[in-house]
Amino acid sequence: MARKLGVGVIGCGNISKAYFSLAPLFRGIEMRACADINMDAAKMRAKEFKLRAQTVDELLEADDIDIVVNLTIPAVHYDVSKRVLDAGKHVYSEKPFVLSVKEGLDLKKRAEKKGLRIGSAPDTFFGGAHQLARELIDNGKLGKITSGTCHVMGHGMEHWHPNPDFFFQPGAGPVLDIGPYYVTNLIQLIGPVSRVAAFAAMPAKERTISSKPRAGEKIPVNTPTTIHALLEFANGAVVTLNTSWDVWSHGHAPMELYGEAGTVFVPDPNFFGGEVRFTDATKPVKKLPKWDHPFGVPNEMHGQGMMANYRTAGLADMAIAIAEGRPHRCSMELALHAVDVMTGILRSGESGKFVAMQTTCERPAALGIKEAKALLAKKK
Repeated sequence: MARKLGVGVIGCGNISKAYFSLAPLFRGIEMRACADINMDAAKMRAKEFKLRAQTVDELLEADDIDIVVNLTIPAVHYDVSKRVLDAGKHVYSEKPFVLSVKEGLDLKKRAEKKGLRIGSAPDTFFGGAHQLARELIDNGKLGKITSGTCHVMGHGMEHWHPNPDFFFQPGAGPVLDIGPYYVTNLIQLIGPVSRVAAFAAMPAKERTISSKPRAGEKIPVNTPTTIHALLEFANGAVVTLNTSWDVWSHGHAPMELYGEAGTVFVPDPNFFGGEVRFTDATKPVKKLPKWDHPFGVPNEMHGQGMMANYRTAGLADMAIAIAEGRPHRCSMELALHAVDVMTGILRSGESGKFVAMQTTCERPAALGIKEAKALLAKKK
């Protein structure tokens, strides 16, 4: 194996802790430095994980940083990733990758000019549950996928996030914030999308924060918070995607895909694990036997139980792919197509018209048991 690639992180907010704590699980990468416009936040994370705290300029100039992880707010993803590429470093972005196809194509041009890689979250589709669903589809157990439903509905981030403001501004909302998990998983399971249609609504113009430390503070809402969409895929499948932060409770499954020969019930794409259920034609629905996929193994406390969390797997796959000279799974093409789908949904919600996709992509390579194990660092 070639040397580990040095990783620096820009953006030391809530999600950064997951990247820093989970990175040691994987080979091919080593966290070395972090930066933030708030140096106190950078210093706190640096102390917590024994890293260097640097300014953004210092991190971009550091010789031992090969890949920069962009964990800034979505509104500045493009600007920060552009700076990273212009500094001659690979970039891996949190979702959503960018906020427009135009921005993504510009980053692609900059990366190709310098021979650099771009990657982007989400990598939750690497999870054992979602790769099991992928294997069922690839093995023909469901026949051709013809339709499906997805539901991601709750009552907003203001009830748990310490600073939820940006979730309710353009560039976020349920489609661009939670949608990437669902849309990306649909693409890896079914393939690219050809066109979309949607209805969008903004039932509340402001929200009241109930989480600490800002409980009771009101924040404005400037983006739709309920969006019902239809996605037509290149293979002819039609999938309903309902996203909302205006729902207190519901009884819908996260994802169901209907094929010519059967149905698969897929757990929440926001997570790596979960139960996959399957029915073959008229036979009763059954829970599939445990699949020995390493990214389905619970490894972290979540609420009252354990959950599987392997975030940073996509970053590790990109680093190893660079060394091996192969395509990485959380690719720019996949991320940009997902952005195309999501921004198309929002445009359709505004215009009331069908929106054709400007981009397409290949399904990322499946990540089976063997391939997943190859991403993990050897236990000491």
